[in-house]
Amino acid sequence: MPAKSEAGILWIEELRKEDIPLVGGKNANLGELHGAIGAPVPPGFCITAKIYRDFMEEAGLDQKVNQILEELDTSNLSALLQASEEIREMIEKTSIPETLTSIIVEAYAELAKRCGKPDVLVAVRSSATAEDLPDASFAGQQDTFLNVGPEDLPEKVRACWSSLFTSRAIAYREEKGFRHQDVLLSVGVMEMVQA
Repeated sequence: MPAKSEAGILWIEELRKEDIPLVGGKNANLGELHGAIGAPVPPGFCITAKIYRDFMEEAGLDQKVNQILEELDTSNLSALLQASEEIREMIEKTSIPETLTSIIVEAYAELAKRCGKPDVLVAVRSSATAEDLPDASFAGQQDTFLNVGPEDLPEKVRACWSSLFTSRAIAYREEKGFRHQDVLLSVGVMEMVQA
């Protein structure tokens, strides 16, 4: 069994607050809620920050994103919006490599089995590795998608990844002194609980 740090998928019940570098603050805290106090957290898994990092590296997007951000003046709103749009479009139009897609598809199949629903609808939630820190709060800066079926899951995962580069998130990292390449994104995939 691989070490947690090398895993592509971690289940919510496995997570604790020390896993923030792997799955972000939101997902780690869901693990704490489930494990530490037994709160009724819906079943789900996390696509770890490792998968995001592998996707960005394998697609050669890291260098392109860094180049755009190195030349960016975040005080220029027009330039900030344009950079955000360019980066997000680049990520969302890049296919997830088959090796990574199969990891996500297999985890979804296991979740569907656990839920007893072959096409279980899920919430797809961004969880940045720099969320919920004592000196910075990135809450609400990345996207979440609800009522997602299996056919739309890869697209929504990419959209979550790209939301790491909203204009607001880029400007906030600059303001707080975070290097863009040091903040990664995990995606939580949980059974959808209808209101």
